[in-house]
Amino acid sequence: MTGYGRFEGVINGRMTVFEIKAVNHRFFELQCRLPRGCGFLEETVKELVSRYASRGKIDVYVSVEADDSLEADVKINHSLASGYLKALRELRDSYELKDDISVSLLSRYTDIFTVTKAPENEEALISIVKEAGEKAIAEFMAMREREGEKLAADVLEHGKRIISLVTEIEERSPLTVEEYRNKLYDRLKEVLGDASIDPQRILTEAAVFADKTAVNEETVRLRSHYSQLESVLEKTEPVGRKLDFIVQEMNREANTTGSKVCDAELAHKVVEIKAEIEKIREQIQNIE
Repeated sequence: MTGYGRFEGVINGRMTVFEIKAVNHRFFELQCRLPRGCGFLEETVKELVSRYASRGKIDVYVSVEADDSLEADVKINHSLASGYLKALRELRDSYELKDDISVSLLSRYTDIFTVTKAPENEEALISIVKEAGEKAIAEFMAMREREGEKLAADVLEHGKRIISLVTEIEERSPLTVEEYRNKLYDRLKEVLGDASIDPQRILTEAAVFADKTAVNEETVRLRSHYSQLESVLEKTEPVGRKLDFIVQEMNREANTTGSKVCDAELAHKVVEIKAEIEKIREQIQNIE
């Protein structure tokens, strides 16, 4: 499911940004962009996000303003500075240039300096990120819930269409047995003419046909799967995996029904059912 959430504000005196966005993905995949030197925050972010999301390709961006109270130790690489100075003087003498070598000029060569900052207070930083993350994720989840409600409504709409088709199959299926018996009788009458036709034989053949083409077990299970679909979509926990399984079973019953029917009208209805199941399958890939 898609979603977006952002927090930007001051926490414990430090400007903090926590941004989270997600696009549809069958599995859980998290990418973090963290402040330099704060790789230790990745586990905190992962634990926080995974509490609310189990599917989706999720990107998180975190920025926390540096702590100005921390001291920094700046050291000079004198051998490198000496080398730069020597090269600059040689350049001056070789080309008779104006001598404007100064401290400000040398300071532009940043590799002369090594800056060592005092380490961040990891616990304080983790606390800041957690607070910012909770606020951003609240917005993120609200957006996903709105989308989830729309997806659930769409899935149920396709499910209702399936049940409608199942009802039509249940009504039509017994009539095909009667039509088969009448066709069999007419065919035998055409072949045998005035010769007597054994009614028992026709009834036996019709019974065999009815047994082979009976789909009542499959339609009952399709109805059961739809009831499960409704029940699962009412839950508040992640249900994507359960929905995958239910749809797989619905498709199995539709295939079995299709292999049994011997009537063009029923076969067409089975094709419609499979088309609706496929639409549901596409949608539930986006449901948490």
